[in-house]
Amino acid sequence: MAKQRFRDIKQGKKEAKSEKKQELTPIISSHYATSRLKIKAFLTDAFMLVMPIMYIVFYFIMEGREEFAQDKILGWMYILMPLVIIQTLFMYKTGQTPGYRNYRITLIDENTQQKPSILIILFRNLLAILSLFSVIGWILMFFRKDHKTLHDLLSATAVIIDDSKR
Repeated sequence: MAKQRFRDIKQGKKEAKSEKKQELTPIISSHYATSRLKIKAFLTDAFMLVMPIMYIVFYFIMEGREEFAQDKILGWMYILMPLVIIQTLFMYKTGQTPGYRNYRITLIDENTQQKPSILIILFRNLLAILSLFSVIGWILMFFRKDHKTLHDLLSATAVIIDDSKR
């Protein structure tokens, strides 16, 4: 195939080659993870990730539940910060936490339909913790057809059913 010459293109003898951009296929609504799958994955992660962190904080860092009860804000910070970091690392590596992997769902960037960057994942996970306090962010998934939560909407991510793992 001959290389196009700029002079020929400029004089209108040939048309410039247009680069074909790869069109992203929109996510079909049946590929979004249902609220039921997301709740099951959340509960699995709660027992697999949160419980060990809570045990370490209660008995090694705070030296007992009584001390945790005296300073709950600091105790929850000790629990939630490692949780956000661990979930971010899991999602950055594979797009899945242990609960997501168990129920064959994965996190994607809605714009690129690929695994999100680490900053987007970190932003999403921090928003998820803040959504726990407002509750509205989590309830939103029951009223939307795509089952997105507030932190999914703000971070432009989606949780989809991963057909490749079946």
